Formats: sequence, structure tokens, C-alpha cells
Amino acid sequence: MMNVKDFDYELPEELIAQDPLEDRSASRLMVLDRKTGEVEHRHFKDITEYLKPGDCLVINNTKVIPARLFGAKEETNAKIEVLLLKRKENDIWETLVKPGKKAKKGTKIIFGDGLLTGEVVDVVEEGNRLIQFHYDGIFEEILDQLGQMPLPPYITHQLKDKNRYQTVYAKYDGSAAAPTAGLHFTKELLEEVRAMGVDIAEVTLHVGLGTFRPVKVENVLEHHMHSEYYMISKEAADKINQAKQSGHRVIAVGTTSTRTLEAAADENGVLHETSGWTDIFIYPGYEFKVIDALITNFHLPQSTLVMLVSALAGREHVLHAYEIAVQEKYRFFSFGDAMLIQ
Repeated sequence: MMNVKDFDYELPEELIAQDPLEDRSASRLMVLDRKTGEVEHRHFKDITEYLKPGDCLVINNTKVIPARLFGAKEETNAKIEVLLLKRKENDIWETLVKPGKKAKKGTKIIFGDGLLTGEVVDVVEEGNRLIQFHYDGIFEEILDQLGQMPLPPYITHQLKDKNRYQTVYAKYDGSAAAPTAGLHFTKELLEEVRAMGVDIAEVTLHVGLGTFRPVKVENVLEHHMHSEYYMISKEAADKINQAKQSGHRVIAVGTTSTRTLEAAADENGVLHETSGWTDIFIYPGYEFKVIDALITNFHLPQSTLVMLVSALAGREHVLHAYEIAVQEKYRFFSFGDAMLIQ
């Protein structure tokens, strides 16, 4: 049995970052040695000092869609909020609807003066609604016009610039949340990394809101992990395999890149071009097949993400580092500071 309380820590609310920094790469960087547990305090720009020629940096190029829509019921004009979770076929989406009670099967919802309309066609597991959308034109463009970024529940401030909850290398629409470790990179910093002889491999994992789902069971092993869609191109697989074969490090940017690589690798840690769904759950005791180091943010207490970083660096080391981060007033969560575990 592994107890969820073993992954708890005290976090003063004022340390939860509510707004992104003006300069993405100006955030702080805690460097954690996973063997000794020692920490160093740096700034994110200094990441280049920890990278070596031949290393392969793996980034997740998913793009967050402005998935929060505010509409009204056709019959009663009652306000309804819809969060897009997963695209099914024929403009049907699995969604989270608030208030759910008002969204029975057959309910019609109007968004943006009728630019977009939706009908609840089914209620599925966990009370999620399947909604069939109708519109003229291109769905993504309408979404861009009407939708808001689905910021995590602990961020209460309004986001002034949609792009700040997007990495500078975001390419493929599909995430309900940003792969936040990547938010620290600027185009200039990535160029600097490339110029050093570090290979950059791009993979895709569409981040689901399950990322924020608290672990509600006492025994961690009973937690039901959400599943997310990923893609690895031949080019990315070749770059990563090449780095490993030449004895260089594979450094994942974010827990999403980590889950993609670890889910897709064969038993020898070799990657092939592939795509599919993964519900891989990484917690202490897990043997990593691909990654050697990880760039990540500071995660929620008792979350599956704290468990993942604990699998890499050891629970005691991680919780001790988090304790130091609290003392040193690091900024936590999505818009917060970063950590390099190596």
C-alpha cells in the first residue's frame, strides 16, 4: 500500500502564482540532484549551463484550445458553462457542463448569439455530457472567438493574453491544459539550446483535465488514471534513440513529455513512430526506460504529478526540495517557477 498522505506538503496560498511573469525565462529554477538530494537556486535562463552537446531535449508541442464556453439554454436562457474535454467524431465533444443538472439529454445550448449551438446527445461516465455542435465555418476559428483558456481551478485571475498559457512551440490543437514546464522557454532560449548542439525532439500529448484530478483514494495504487492521446513521429523517435545509443541524456520538458516517452517505449527503452492513448501512472518504484532528467514545475500536494517526480528523484528528496521552495518563496503551479531534476 502506498498512502496518498505520503505525498502531502504544506503550501501557503500566497505562493500559488496567479499571473505569468513578463519574461517567460525569468522565472527561478531549482536544480535538484536526484542522487544526493542537494539543491541549487538559479534562474531559468541558466538552464543552458546544465545541458551538454548531444543531449536530447524532448518538448510537447500540443496546443491548448480555448475550451471554456459560456452559453445559455435555448428554452430558458439559463446560463451554462461548457468545458470541452475530448473531440469525438462528427463535431461531437465530450464535455464538462456546469450546472450539470440543467443539461439533460436533448438540451439545446446557444453560444455567442447563435454563432455556435450545441445539443446534449448523451450523458457518459462521471456525469460528462456528449454535445453535438452546429456552426458555419471553421470550428477552431469560432472557438478562438468565443472560447476562453481553461485555466486550472487554483488560478483566480483573468488571463490578459491567451498566448501566455501556451508554449512558444505549440502546434497541434487538442489540450485542455498547458504542458506548463514548457512555458518557461522563449524562442531565443531554444535557439541558444540548439546552437549548443543539443537536439530538440517534439512529441505530442494532449493534456486532459484529469491532470488536476485529486487522488481521492487513500491507497495510491487504487487511483484510476485518466487517459490522454499522444503521437511520436519517426523523426522524434530517431533523435531520442540516437541520443540514448550514443550515451547522451534524454531530458524531458514536463511530466507530459515524460508520460509520452515512458508509455511509448518498448521494454528496451527504444521508441518507434506511434500514436495512441495512454493512462500510464508513474509513482515510486517505477523504473524509467527513457528519460534521464526532467524539467518540471512545482506540483499540487497529493497529486499524481508529485508522485511522478518522486519516482524519479525519490520521495524524501522531492518533499525536502519542496520544503526549501516554500521557505525560499518560490512560485508554485502552472505560472510558477521551475525545477530541473538531474
